[in-house]
Amino acid sequence: MPDIAIGVDIGGTNIRAALVSDRGEILTKLSERTPTDPLQVLERVIAMARQLDRPDVAGIGLGIPGRVDVANREILSGGILNLAGLDFAERIEAAIGKRVVVENDCSMALIAEMRIGGAKGYRNVAMLTIGTGIGGAVAHAGSIYHGHRAAGQLGHICVSQDGPPCPCGRRGCVETFSSGTALRRHIAEAGLSAAAVGEVFDLAAAGNDDARRVLRQWAAPLRAALDNIAATMDPEVILLGGGLGCDAARALADLPAVAPWFCPAILPAKLADDAGVIGAGLSIFGNAGGTAEKHVVLVNGVPASGKSRLAKALSERTGWPILSLDGIKNPFLQHIGPVDRDFNRTLGKASYQAIWSLIADAPAGSTFIVDAWFGFQPKALLDAYIADAKIARVAELWCKVPGTVAGERYATRLKDRLPGHPGAEYVQELVALADRAEPMGCGAVMTIDQTKELDMDAVVAWVSQVFGGS
Repeated sequence: MPDIAIGVDIGGTNIRAALVSDRGEILTKLSERTPTDPLQVLERVIAMARQLDRPDVAGIGLGIPGRVDVANREILSGGILNLAGLDFAERIEAAIGKRVVVENDCSMALIAEMRIGGAKGYRNVAMLTIGTGIGGAVAHAGSIYHGHRAAGQLGHICVSQDGPPCPCGRRGCVETFSSGTALRRHIAEAGLSAAAVGEVFDLAAAGNDDARRVLRQWAAPLRAALDNIAATMDPEVILLGGGLGCDAARALADLPAVAPWFCPAILPAKLADDAGVIGAGLSIFGNAGGTAEKHVVLVNGVPASGKSRLAKALSERTGWPILSLDGIKNPFLQHIGPVDRDFNRTLGKASYQAIWSLIADAPAGSTFIVDAWFGFQPKALLDAYIADAKIARVAELWCKVPGTVAGERYATRLKDRLPGHPGAEYVQELVALADRAEPMGCGAVMTIDQTKELDMDAVVAWVSQVFGGS
């Protein structure tokens, strides 16, 4: 599996794109001004991705300013740059031919900071990126937390119901007091001639009361928001990133937490403007913190329960490869010719072992879809295969059909099955098997009624939740 990806960080001012290794190294980087028209933004991203693309690129990660439904790869809303409604992922996949992961830009930055930056070694982290506005992201147990769809909008924690109006539709969000835009307003209202926050710090150090007041007006609402984050999420650390993250951390040093219950470590981010593009590249390789995890989706059910259709639909939505018993076994049957049922079962056992050998040899960060009737072998054997392959998370999609339905489907497909598969004599045995079969239960289980139309949005959202949104 390739160990290089393209990361794209779409900002209100610049679009940054880079070739990023699975260790977070930037190999090549591009930067261009962000167009104001959303369609031109899409065209610019495609052009930059084409410039960086090469055969060993594993995929493209996109950091989007605004709210993102990661499971459905949908942009819900934006601020200064609103890309909502554009099918970014599908268009870029069609243009480049590589898998695309879409995520909020602050979440991408947090992925990078947890892997190689200021939050390395932490598993439960909140991050605010302070610039023109305030972005937010949350990681729980080492993975980005999305909640229902777009959790982590920390810049929209309300710190004053009578405060300035916010683009989100409410008043007094911390963004309206503690962003870079708000800082410029505080400076102007105080009548200071400072052009940058560094000059405000210098004036305050020289004893200027107006400068001190500006810093307090800027930092005190942020302090309140951080206390709220600590009270509700209890993170190990809160990271401050973005162009003004280090300055905000400096201003907060004079405003310690008031309540002794809520005193998380507050640290500046380390990766500066590169965090978003690095995290976008790393999003292709797995979870946010530490070593990338290996995941597997077990698409399980008796023969003729609709497994293969579901596995194919999931693969088309996610880009994850399918490994199936028949996919490995059938080429041997084509060359060997007709075999009896015992030999067919032996081939099935060998194919099962081959599947898990391939998964075991795959690098961390891989995700596979395994299409099989897992009940033909003991659960203890499956548990051992999962352990040997170092699988961190298992999601089982249990394909449920009544026995009569499975039998009818199997009978209609007999003419298309290779010699060596059980014939018509197996139908009644399958009917009884389908009525008593159960999922393996090696991880989280979602039961799919295969007599109804597939709801792939629900399936993808559930699998994404089990895997922590990776």
